[in-house]
Amino acid sequence: MLGLPDTIRAYLFDLDGVLTQTATVHAAAWKDMFDSFLREEAGRDGTPFVPFDATADYDTYVDGRPRQDGTRAFLASRGIRLPEGSDDDAPGTRTVRGLGNAKNVTVLAMIKERGVRAYPGSVAYLHRLRDAGLPRAVVSSSANCRDVLRAAGIDELFEVVVDGVVAHREELAGKPAPDTYLAAARLLGVEPAHAAVFEDALAGVASGRAGGFGCVVGVDRVGQAGELRAHGADTVVRDLADLLAGEAP
Repeated sequence: MLGLPDTIRAYLFDLDGVLTQTATVHAAAWKDMFDSFLREEAGRDGTPFVPFDATADYDTYVDGRPRQDGTRAFLASRGIRLPEGSDDDAPGTRTVRGLGNAKNVTVLAMIKERGVRAYPGSVAYLHRLRDAGLPRAVVSSSANCRDVLRAAGIDELFEVVVDGVVAHREELAGKPAPDTYLAAARLLGVEPAHAAVFEDALAGVASGRAGGFGCVVGVDRVGQAGELRAHGADTVVRDLADLLAGEAP
């Protein structure tokens, strides 16, 4: 059905990098925040300033993860431990939450300045699913998910949204844990074995595999097809339009 096994009855999509062209914006916002922090740290203890890599560090430590988890994971990679802090920490406070809040302020400003565009191939695929009456959900770690969907003009194409707000309220573990995808499948009334997960993030692909989903589709926007397969993707496409054209390898 639409390029996937006939057993698939529901379709669960990550947001950034799968549906919308915002993954690069998030990577730039993480780099802006972490580079500022790392420069300050270098000044504090005299260690060399080593900048955040918007490709390697982003893909390995933060892409697809909840903001606080990504902040912690990257800091740990540099041997840095900070207090957790609280949700209302001022952006830039030397806490996990404060750094995450600074990143959020930056990404919202970037999105406002640049706007949000959906990938045309993804929009075409979503319309085919809707026309076929197949259930669809967005599963994102972002607390800004609904705003981004509205800005991209695709919010009405989904019956279920499980985002960072829902995950916090329901105490769902973030990707690479499968909890958010499993919650979306439950809300759609479909068993994981009959649902497909669409992800561009390595943590998200691992999440789909851990949840026992019937098909995990890796969306390769940045040339990491091998890594997506290694993390559990059943098939990898460059764009969802490939599935419509029957080009999935």
